[in-house]
Amino acid sequence: MTVTLADVAARAQVSPATVSRVLNGNYPVAASTRERVLRAVDELDYVLNGPASSLAAATSDLVGILVNDIADPFFGIMASAIQSEIGGPGGRAGGERLAVVCNTGGSPERELTYLTLLQRQRAAAVLLTGGAVEDATHATAMAAKLRKMAEAGTRIVLCGRPPAPDTQAIALAFDNRGGARQLTEHLIRLGHRRLGYIAGPVELTTTRHRLEGHRAALEAYGIKEDPRWTVHGRYDRRSGYEATLELLRRDPSLTAVVAANDSVALGACAALRDSGLRIPDDVSVAGFDDLPFSVDTVPSLTTVRLPLAEVGARAGRIAMGREEPPPGGIASVRGELMVRGSSGGPRG
Repeated sequence: MTVTLADVAARAQVSPATVSRVLNGNYPVAASTRERVLRAVDELDYVLNGPASSLAAATSDLVGILVNDIADPFFGIMASAIQSEIGGPGGRAGGERLAVVCNTGGSPERELTYLTLLQRQRAAAVLLTGGAVEDATHATAMAAKLRKMAEAGTRIVLCGRPPAPDTQAIALAFDNRGGARQLTEHLIRLGHRRLGYIAGPVELTTTRHRLEGHRAALEAYGIKEDPRWTVHGRYDRRSGYEATLELLRRDPSLTAVVAANDSVALGACAALRDSGLRIPDDVSVAGFDDLPFSVDTVPSLTTVRLPLAEVGARAGRIAMGREEPPPGGIASVRGELMVRGSSGGPRG
């Protein structure tokens, strides 16, 4: 049975005119209403009738790049590298593709909304960057959405993101567990036994995997973890600053702080300096990602280098069909330990 505009309107509890405005994008609509309409469109699998329906089996020159926070260098570097590879042979209009960067702000609802919009535009490819939200309901909805898009001809590439089984998505996944374990083992071998850890948001795969790697290193060296030594926060400088002060309040005897990423590590360094502590003489600090500023901090930051630009570029080529996907559609990308001035032996 054919789904009509009226069916979508009834499901979203709006007028057919409002549905038309949302789909055509030619009239302002409240964000909450817009998301409700798009959700109804997705649930009913609505396809435009008339001339537009002839496009249903085709793909456009549009490529969607989903990021958590475009202001975060982690995502900016990957998005830039992806965009540098999406033009060239294979597209219409001189071979160029139009890249649209969609900033989800970490919202699962916005992630699905953007995918629905890209689906309706028959995007040639969609690339999802960074960690995934660990929520069963959202994961089920995402899998269904990605399957529909792939079946319609959209190529799905996960860039620095864990594999999504049964979705036909190609995954270039960072080995966050292995990198985090290597980083913590470096500090342990320097003699540290009391290590604070600043983790990211609890709902993200990146957070869990990096924390698991850290804990695996502690266990391997027989170090019993104190629950006071782990604090969760956002992946930003302010969170690193506040979390470090909290760690020092909980246990002033900590000799090292391992941060969830380099931005968090910057905040940790500032908090330690403001507390009258020297790096690494009093407390060592380590980050993750090796963002461009890491080598210019004072002291320079010990971290794990992820090849963000290289992986982004590879993802872009795969999305455009100019490079073969990895065997089985999945590749694990390892990080490299970068030992610099922010880590040293523990005090006294």
